[in-house]
Amino acid sequence: MRIAVLCPHFEPDLAPTGVVMTSIVHELASRGHQLHVITSLPWYEHHRVEDGWTAPGMRGLVRHTDVPWGRITRVHPFPTDKTNIPARAVAFGAFTALNGGAALLSRSRPDIILAMSPPLTLGPAALPVARAHRAPFVFNIQDVFPDVAVEVGAITDSRVIAAASWLERTTYRAADAVTVLSDDLRDNVVAKLGAGRAGDPSKVRVIPNFVDTDHIRPGPKDNAYRAEHGLTGKTVVMYAGNLGYSQSVGLLLDAAVALQHDPSVVFVVNGGGSARPGLERQAAGLDNVRFVGLQPRPRLPEVLAAADVHVVPLRKGLARSSVPSKLYSILASGRPVVASVDPGTEVARTVTRAGAGLAVPPDDAEAFTKAVTRVIEDPEQAERWGRAGRAFVEGWASPAAVAAAYEELFTELRGRSKAGRLGR
Repeated sequence: MRIAVLCPHFEPDLAPTGVVMTSIVHELASRGHQLHVITSLPWYEHHRVEDGWTAPGMRGLVRHTDVPWGRITRVHPFPTDKTNIPARAVAFGAFTALNGGAALLSRSRPDIILAMSPPLTLGPAALPVARAHRAPFVFNIQDVFPDVAVEVGAITDSRVIAAASWLERTTYRAADAVTVLSDDLRDNVVAKLGAGRAGDPSKVRVIPNFVDTDHIRPGPKDNAYRAEHGLTGKTVVMYAGNLGYSQSVGLLLDAAVALQHDPSVVFVVNGGGSARPGLERQAAGLDNVRFVGLQPRPRLPEVLAAADVHVVPLRKGLARSSVPSKLYSILASGRPVVASVDPGTEVARTVTRAGAGLAVPPDDAEAFTKAVTRVIEDPEQAERWGRAGRAFVEGWASPAAVAAAYEELFTELRGRSKAGRLGR
């Protein structure tokens, strides 16, 4: 099959969604498919286009690279301050227009169109491409938008919320299939489909993100990462990931305040994002807190292994519209996890089902600190939780299994599309 993929990030970008889509693309390519990836120039780590990728004129806006399995088209992402919502909306619009235009003008004739959200706008951008090529359109949802933006207060204008919600529903109904990461997200999307054939709930399929258990394995705690950041011999409580407004990383700092009497415990915030400057100001004067920048992907197993306990804190309401892929990487590393999330949601259920740590209600500093303290004070139990998490995730979806699920879905939709044309 010839597959067109519209996504916001792709290798060498370090964004989690970019890592996911990169692996899926390579797995599909290994199965003999030809792919055209339309994505952004790398910009995620420093929130600006990386050095070496910029150029004057049109070459600075669109760049094509031919690869053995097809082509990668990169367009300018127009990065802006995440707190400036109007500017960010304009930037999303410009990126979407370039991305969709590049897909529409592709020299290939795709059999399947796969678009990833967020940003939500890549869904509408993919629709004319699908219509032009009479190809099925699959909409992959990583986070449900605008729900996430509304929950964190990034969007408050009722007119903007209504417009985004209309665009969301319309795109879901127009898609031939919508893929989501969990049953929670499936229920969320199905509730918005409405009635009629376009609202058929069977079009919403659960295909979870994978974890590469060959790449991420349990390793020694006292490693080069610890030595580099003065953590050798310490008990390390770590948050590793994007520092945005969806994550309640402030809970980690609350726990650091409560446990600052114990010099053996250090809290590490490993990542970057729009919320980091505020967190650094909040942590001023706390000697038991370290901030570390994003690390190259090959170093991820070492980073994860350096922690005694990892934390996954999501703001109230977010766990029903977002499933952080970092959870499965933590489990693969064989380390216990403390999750601060809405009870009964996918993250909480996974932690409990895996027997991999503790889940507490969101935005509850006292409950979070007690859970972290419990893990720290019982290292034998922490070891058992870590081993259980690793054993659980070894049976989770691999990159190959996820690619196979997409391939099966693509084949089904393509066959249905051909049958529909023959029946006319």
